[in-house]
Amino acid sequence: MGMLRSTKESNLTGFILLGFSDHPQLLKILFVLILILYLLTILGNTTIILISHVEPKLHTPMYFFLSHLSFLDLCFTSSVIPQLLVNLWDPLRAITYGGCVVQLYVSLALGSTECVLLAVMSYDRYVAVCRPLHYTVIMHRGLRMTLASMAWLSGVATTLVQSTLTMQLPFCGHRRVDHFICEVPVLIKLACVDTTFNQAELFVASVLFLVLPLSLILVSYGYITQAVLRIKSATGRQKAFGTCSSHLLVVTIFYGTIIFMYLQPAKSRSKDQGKFVSLFYTVVTPMLNPLIYTLRNKEVKAALRRVLRRHLREHST
Repeated sequence: MGMLRSTKESNLTGFILLGFSDHPQLLKILFVLILILYLLTILGNTTIILISHVEPKLHTPMYFFLSHLSFLDLCFTSSVIPQLLVNLWDPLRAITYGGCVVQLYVSLALGSTECVLLAVMSYDRYVAVCRPLHYTVIMHRGLRMTLASMAWLSGVATTLVQSTLTMQLPFCGHRRVDHFICEVPVLIKLACVDTTFNQAELFVASVLFLVLPLSLILVSYGYITQAVLRIKSATGRQKAFGTCSSHLLVVTIFYGTIIFMYLQPAKSRSKDQGKFVSLFYTVVTPMLNPLIYTLRNKEVKAALRRVLRRHLREHST
């Protein structure tokens, strides 16, 4: 059996994604669990996009950015999870060279875009809490489109640089990727040349897309906290905090796992830690985002009920 697998691998022109092959007893469990989470991700994020589009009361800057976040999560998970599900079921765990390239470019672009978009959303929350009387004037359609475009274009720009530099490295026949996704850090490890420049470039990009946006988010929430503490009524403070708590929770989960993967020295974590942390931000976080925003947001829940009632009335008449 081992010789047969070795022969098949030698005929491949792509890569072997080892994934969780060290834990064969978990493969089927992971397959079922990830499939369920993927279906919930599709359902939750699609619901957010549709509700934000059809419900007039949600045609606000906050839900404009939230629909972008949901679309990002849909595309990001779809660039990773289908291949992951195939590899959990297929003992060969192969991915073509072209498939690896596409996954690398798309997932990095979308992940980088989300880093910037979350910072943009924190600015939106800052304006909503600290400048409530001028909110609609400041966050006009032109600014919203500019900020969203900036997030998307920055994600595309970084993947064009990082992914291209990574795929130009010579792998010298090394095709066994000790991960479940074609990601920059793990592909750099396959190179048979000095990768000091690539490692330095990856660190700079990580600072630009992780540390800088997170710093802007923390500054925004510093001003938000000051503004909330100045509100005299407990109801007013609770309402102001409620507009930000969902976003803050999403930021904490997303950046916490990404920073662990990209900014923590590789030697200080085991390979299994890296895989399970990556599993969290590629599978779990995109599923949690719509759940967090719907469960903690009265406007979304009310809008969902109105849409469902309209839909039921239309079908009952």
